[in-house]
Amino acid sequence: MKKEKKKIAFYCSSLSKGGAERVFVNLAEYFRQKGYDIYIITQYRQEDEYAISGEITRIISDLTEEETGKGRIGNFIGRLTKLRRICRQIRPDILLSCSGKNNFMALAAGAFLKTKVVVSVVADPPLEYYTGFMRFLAKNYFCFASGVVLQTKQAMAYFPRRVQKKSIILPNSLNPLFIKPRYEGERRKEIVAVGRLDENKNHAMLIRAFSGLVQEFPDYTVTIYGEGESRGDLEKLVKSLHLEGKIFLPGRKDAIEDRIYESSLFVMTSDTEGMPNALIEAMSLGLPVISTDCPCKGPAELIRHGENGYLIPVRDEAALTKQMRYCLSHQTEAEKAGRKAAEIQKKMNPDVVNKKWEAYFNRIMGKESVEC
Repeated sequence: MKKEKKKIAFYCSSLSKGGAERVFVNLAEYFRQKGYDIYIITQYRQEDEYAISGEITRIISDLTEEETGKGRIGNFIGRLTKLRRICRQIRPDILLSCSGKNNFMALAAGAFLKTKVVVSVVADPPLEYYTGFMRFLAKNYFCFASGVVLQTKQAMAYFPRRVQKKSIILPNSLNPLFIKPRYEGERRKEIVAVGRLDENKNHAMLIRAFSGLVQEFPDYTVTIYGEGESRGDLEKLVKSLHLEGKIFLPGRKDAIEDRIYESSLFVMTSDTEGMPNALIEAMSLGLPVISTDCPCKGPAELIRHGENGYLIPVRDEAALTKQMRYCLSHQTEAEKAGRKAAEIQKKMNPDVVNKKWEAYFNRIMGKESVEC
């Protein structure tokens, strides 16, 4: 008798071009190639999304116009019921959910089904669960999951022991496009950042810090790739500091790996991050990197200060200015750090990381859930 394929379903809000979504798409493609039946369940569809293989089944779980109109509580029950109905129909062996409220929905939808629900927390837990009630749920409800995937030791320490028993730290695999030999030629006099234009990414700090260096390093420019609600404020800041022609906000662009490949310096100024993909990718290309030492300690787990990159305190503009000045005026040392940073390719290589995910999933599918 032919053995039935194992089924894995991935549940997230959409396939919009963000870090967590890319990780899900890459994982889905890996498991598809390994012979699993793969489903991606999203609440909705957006215009600019990651492409997926035609062999992966995409299901939209949000309510249609005809199904809504029952009030806030009624619509919530309707969405939960629909997600549960989808799970009953496709009967996945594992349902992996991503981020925030999606994890609560997945656990509720999979309750008393044979599906093993694995929740993943990709950001700093206090940020991802930003209300007291959500934090209470995360710390207590997650113990009913078959598994909890976290990205840093600090994130694991946030949860009580009964959740930690269900938890594992699994890294994100590196986008294969960022696996290439390090550029060893003369670098462009350009400082780059990549990330959503929002308050948390705090690109304004980079702009202000660079304004204090522009006279010392007149040949350098700053390019910040990304889109978001802070664009208007950032454009006003650039104008107020008279940095037009020095700082560029080109929006979200494809082939980022080619656009930043020959740049002189990568800067991440986030207030909080989990395990930041953009930082991992910049390091993989061998760029000298400066990052804020975020509370969840993702950057600190990647960077050994002064060896393969540089860490600065969160929201410390003076420290950023000082570190940028050092990197631009000590290019030999910065290049040495960049070469060391490129070694992350080995650790985050998809062949290495995805096998860890597969081993973990096989372990989850082969055992019963641990009681809380």
